[in-house]
Amino acid sequence: MAFIRKKRREQQLQLYSKERFSLLLLNLEEYYFEQHTANHIQNKGDQNERKIRGSLKICSKSVIFEPDAISQPIIKIPLRDCIKIGKHGENGSNRHFAKAKSGEISLIFSQVYFIKEHNIVAPYKIERGKMEYVFELDVSGKVEDVVETLLQLHRASRLDKLGDQTAMITAILQSRLARTSFDKNRFQSVSEKLHMECKAEMVTPLVTNPGHVCITDTNLYFQPLNGYPKPVVQITLQDVRRIYKRRHGLMPLGLEVFCTEDDLCSDIYLKFYEPQDRDDLYFYIATYLDYNKKLNFHEHHAAERTAESYMLQWQRGHLSNYQYLLHLNNLADRSCNDLSQYPVFPWVIGDYCSAELDLSNPGIFRDLSRPVGALNKERLERLLTRYQEMPEPKFMYGSHYSSPGYVLFYLVRIAPEYMLCLQNGRFDNADRMFNSIAETWKNCLDGATDFKELIPEFYGDDVSFLVNSLKLDLGKRQGGQMVDDVELPPWARSPEDFLQKSKDALESNYVSEHLHEWIDLIFGYKQKGSDAVGAHNVFHPLTYEGGVDLNSIEDPDEKVAMLTQILEFGQTPKQLFVTPHPRRITPKFKNFSQTCSHNAPMADSPVSPGEESFEDLTEESKSLAWNNITKLQLHEQYKIHKEAVTGIAVSCNGSSVFTTSQDSTLKMFSKESKMLQRSISFSNMALSSCLLLPGDATVISSSWDNNVYFYSIAFARRQDTLMGHDDAVSKICWRDNRLYSASWDSTVKVWSGVAAEMTCTRRQRFDMLAELEHDVSVDTISLNAASTLLVSGTKEGTVTIWDLTTATVLHQIPCHSGTVCDTAFSPDSRHVLSAGEDGCLNVIDVQTGMLISSMTSDEPQRCFIWDGNSVLSGSQSGELLVWDLLGGKISERIQGHTAIS
Repeated sequence: MAFIRKKRREQQLQLYSKERFSLLLLNLEEYYFEQHTANHIQNKGDQNERKIRGSLKICSKSVIFEPDAISQPIIKIPLRDCIKIGKHGENGSNRHFAKAKSGEISLIFSQVYFIKEHNIVAPYKIERGKMEYVFELDVSGKVEDVVETLLQLHRASRLDKLGDQTAMITAILQSRLARTSFDKNRFQSVSEKLHMECKAEMVTPLVTNPGHVCITDTNLYFQPLNGYPKPVVQITLQDVRRIYKRRHGLMPLGLEVFCTEDDLCSDIYLKFYEPQDRDDLYFYIATYLDYNKKLNFHEHHAAERTAESYMLQWQRGHLSNYQYLLHLNNLADRSCNDLSQYPVFPWVIGDYCSAELDLSNPGIFRDLSRPVGALNKERLERLLTRYQEMPEPKFMYGSHYSSPGYVLFYLVRIAPEYMLCLQNGRFDNADRMFNSIAETWKNCLDGATDFKELIPEFYGDDVSFLVNSLKLDLGKRQGGQMVDDVELPPWARSPEDFLQKSKDALESNYVSEHLHEWIDLIFGYKQKGSDAVGAHNVFHPLTYEGGVDLNSIEDPDEKVAMLTQILEFGQTPKQLFVTPHPRRITPKFKNFSQTCSHNAPMADSPVSPGEESFEDLTEESKSLAWNNITKLQLHEQYKIHKEAVTGIAVSCNGSSVFTTSQDSTLKMFSKESKMLQRSISFSNMALSSCLLLPGDATVISSSWDNNVYFYSIAFARRQDTLMGHDDAVSKICWRDNRLYSASWDSTVKVWSGVAAEMTCTRRQRFDMLAELEHDVSVDTISLNAASTLLVSGTKEGTVTIWDLTTATVLHQIPCHSGTVCDTAFSPDSRHVLSAGEDGCLNVIDVQTGMLISSMTSDEPQRCFIWDGNSVLSGSQSGELLVWDLLGGKISERIQGHTAIS
């Protein structure tokens, strides 16, 4: 999984540098400045004097000596524990910088750590008491500079206030960065053109590494100030697939760059010192990607995509639950490089005791509509009592569901050095380690302060985080047993089997039906506000984006303490949705989840889908030849109207084409004889649409003269007129002997008494069954397949979804900046597509009313047909566009007309 791959990548970099040293040996918020080849002189001046060859590392809060021999431990001396620093053999602080031939540095201190002896990862050994270590630099001329640096850092470490310490170290760092710049000799080509250079830090889990960022016309570079783990990190812009702006330390300073489509593990994460530098670099990369996309160098180049763009793919089964959650985490600032914002995944299985796991049984799943803290009713009651008695600001849970400690709790077997870094060189108590899946789940249900969710590794392929393959000494439990591999539930035959069944559970029908409920809690509308209170989903206010403005805190001590608290406690993801998240469209299966749903059942709702699903959609696609839609070619064309064509209807056998036009005529054209057979005019006003009744005996036309006209093909005459509106009739639909008419008088009306077989012997009686009132003119309407829903579009850009069984509004979505030209339901009635004068195609989820996808063209789209995935639209210029909704792009442009389609 992501973290494991990141760990292996770092191990490869260490192989490159041939070092045991790692930035994880530093304290949190500590910097590594420089290194010098040196000898550690043991027993100086004694007959047993011995020199240990190695490298002396100067860090902002410590001195680290890494011996070349792996049998020798790495030595770490905290600067705050130093008593005296200077050239060896000199006395008095005023003589530290006197000229001398000696290349030896003396450190007198009260505490030292010994790390990775024999290259074994284990808790640090500590030795206390006054002692002196002497280091001999290979280059004696550097002693004065090194001693001066150490004394400066020592003064910083001994300051009383943490804020003052941080300020002084930051000043030292910025001074070093200001005295250096990116080495242009590191460019891949002498012809590269420099666009931008600035200071930044490369972020990896728990540590940051300062240096210089440089971007050219072909590459992105980062050069670490210390040259670690290698002199320069280079990324070819041509390889970049995604870039994301990030919050880092609650500030808009981060930028993450990916050279893969779906991997959660990025290629570089940069933290800038100024938001403008971050935004400028983002602009350069995004501009490059957009330019190359237009040249079709890489169709998949993309800057930040929206959550809605992924939602449609997930709903229609083109993204798995796992992939969708990865994308949401990415968009919500979760990164495997930032353990305080590590990707969060849900517990989905609630049974870790049974011998078998039956994924067809809803009872084995966790309730995804509730946060972990609300799964145990008795514990929740205690928490709510405390919450009600708590002064403002109130919160229900004293710990978070995701934090650096929780992430490393799960990953200690694969990332022990991270745990040692986080916990000052110690592993956790053996009984508090990740010992058992069942125990961990039970503690999440019953523990007073344990509300943690899972991480992506539980649904990946790598079992190493469950197995103590490194043979780590993680301690002995109270019962006497050593901490080793994670104990699996009875239904898992092996770690591989556990992960496979966990993945199966995540992709199961039950989870697919209910995952949107968990998304509402973590990324959605139940994350904040009154909805969060109602869902028992309230955490400490400091964990939320915008919960504190660090720039407004003037006291440096308070600011550092606040930031440390937030980073260690964990952070709530950025809120992605403010309305209920739509359900996933699931394939045909028995809907067993209804028996345990925690929401009102949807079976009786007109929004609830029927049995139609992917299978029916596939048949629909085949019947419309969508697979070959991009191969459309102009076969024949005939000019039979003087003005724009407003409606087309084709007879069942395809022999006759009926058209209406703004020239006020209804015309009948024979495809067989290729001749105009009839031209009918009902008034001198434009006709707006037409349709054929079943049996192909009657054509209905709507007119700007406020009427709807019925024309008998057999008798070649108007057989009836419906005068039902006070302004132009803009669109008509017919279904099951009912006529639906939209008008500029701001209404949609439903009429009965429109029989498919109308006779000419008597006039029909039209009874109005319903009137759907709007605030402005209605320009288009459409029905779903079951005739239970109607969607309307107005001249002001609002799309309204109506429940025809009750004549009430389900959703009203202002999603266009001008007139809505056309609307239609998807074949499965799950989505509505609308096209507008603003050139946008918008996809709306019928169940929730959420706008889940929006694509833009450079001109108005007047009409379209679609199969739920692909769209063929007619542009104002006459061009036909084929849209790939799931891919978020226009896949083909076809020249169809020379005027309005």
